Amino acid sequence: MDKKLLVFDLEQMPYGDALTLQRYFLGRRQQNLIEDTLLLVQHPAVLTLGTRGDYANIYLPKEKLAEQGVAIYEVERGGDVTYHGPGQIVGYPIIALQDFPGSIRGYITAIATALIELLRDEFGIVAEQRFDKYSGVWVGENKIVAIGVAVKRGVTMHGFAFNVNTNLAHFDWINPCGLSKGVTSVERETGQPADLARVKDLVVQYLCRQFDRQPDARPLDERIIQLAKSTEVTP
Repeated sequence: MDKKLLVFDLEQMPYGDALTLQRYFLGRRQQNLIEDTLLLVQHPAVLTLGTRGDYANIYLPKEKLAEQGVAIYEVERGGDVTYHGPGQIVGYPIIALQDFPGSIRGYITAIATALIELLRDEFGIVAEQRFDKYSGVWVGENKIVAIGVAVKRGVTMHGFAFNVNTNLAHFDWINPCGLSKGVTSVERETGQPADLARVKDLVVQYLCRQFDRQPDARPLDERIIQLAKSTEVTP
C-alpha cells in the first residue's frame, strides 16, 4: 500500500464553495499534479439535483425553501434529488479510475463496501448495497448512504452522503433520489447520536482499506481556497 489518498477535512462549508474546491482538485488530478484525494465536509441544509433530476421530486416550493436558507443546485452527478445537511458526512473522492476493476461499478462498489463494513463492525448495523435502480447503501427498505458520482476524463467527482446524526425530517422536503423510499441514520438505528468526529475518522480508515491507499491528512490552506475560486471552471 504505497499509494496515498490525500484527505482534506473541509469541516462545515456551503455547498457551492465545496463544489468549487471539487472542481479545482479534479482539474489537478486530471493533470496528474496531485494524488487521489478525498474531501470530507458537512453542508448547511441544501438540495442537489443530478442529471436525472426532476423538480417534481422537490415537494416544497423554491420560495419556501429559500425562506429557510435552502438553495437548490443542479449538478453533473448521476441520480435525482438529494438532501445534504448537518450531522451528515459527505465525501467527495477525486479518484483516477484506472485502478478500479470494473471501472465505475467497481469504484461505486468499493465506496458502498467500505461503509457497509463500517456500519457492521462499529455499530452492529446490517446494511447492503443494491445493484438495481435503488443505488446506495440500505438498511432494510431505508437508505442510509446516498451515492452519486460523475466521471470527467477518467477522474471521479461528487460521491456519497452518509446519514450519521442527520435531521431526517428534512427529507420530507423531497422524494429522496426519486425512489419513494425511506431514509435512516446511524442515530436512528442505534437510538443515540454518534461521535461525528470519530465516524469521520472511521470513514477515512474504511475507504482507504477498500481503495488500497494510505491516508495522508492535509490542512486546507486558505491559499488553495482563493486559488480555486480564481481559477474556477466547469469541467
